This record gives sequence, structure tokens and C-alpha cells, in this order.
Amino acid sequence: MKIVVFNSTLSCIVKCIRFLMFMIKKKIIFLFFSCLLLGGCASPTAMLGPAYSITSTGNVYQAGLSYGSNQMITYYTGKTPIENLKEITLSDNENSNIQKNALESEDFEALLTNRIKKTRSIINLSNQ
Repeated sequence: MKIVVFNSTLSCIVKCIRFLMFMIKKKIIFLFFSCLLLGGCASPTAMLGPAYSITSTGNVYQAGLSYGSNQMITYYTGKTPIENLKEITLSDNENSNIQKNALESEDFEALLTNRIKKTRSIINLSNQ
């Protein structure tokens, strides 16, 4: 006797759903083991910027240029681009208060002392 229920449309959909779930689980397991095996091949931060460029713009050339320029800057300066940027901003903050540096300089103190002496001598001459 042949059972007709297994040839219905509903049983076909259930089989498709089971197959898709099996394939999704299989891909997740494959990606998990790939990450475990290949995790130590490259430093994770080196490809972070280019990976973001690829996912946001989809432009592989732009990501390659970004990665290449970062590697070139690191090779020539010995520091990553972020470290260079931090150094530049810190050095700008130290020298940014020019007025304060001018008021605290020895040249300004000497100039001010000479002006005060000259003004006192003029006032003393006018009082006599």
C-alpha cells in the first residue's frame, strides 16, 4: 500500500527547510574551524581597515590601496598611522598656547623690565 502523505507539497517544503537548516549549520561549522585554523596567520588589526572598506564600499582596489599605504607608512616611520596621528596631535596641543609661551619667555621679561625702567625714568624727569 502506498502512502500519499509523503508526496504532498507540505512534505516537500519541510524537506527543503530541513535541507537548508543542515546547509546553514554546515557553513557555520566550516567557518568556525577555518577561523580557528587560520586565526594566527596574520595580525587581526592589519586587515581591519581594508575589510571595512570592502564591506562598506565593495571596492577591492580602494581596500588594497588602504592596506598598502598603511604598510608603507609603517615601514618608513616604524609606527602605525594611528600612532603617527596621536604624536602629531599631542605635539600640536603642547605648542598651541602661543600667548602663554610668549608671556613666560625670558625675552618678554627682559623687554618688560626695560620698558618699566624707561617709563619710570620719563615720569621722574617730568616730575622734576
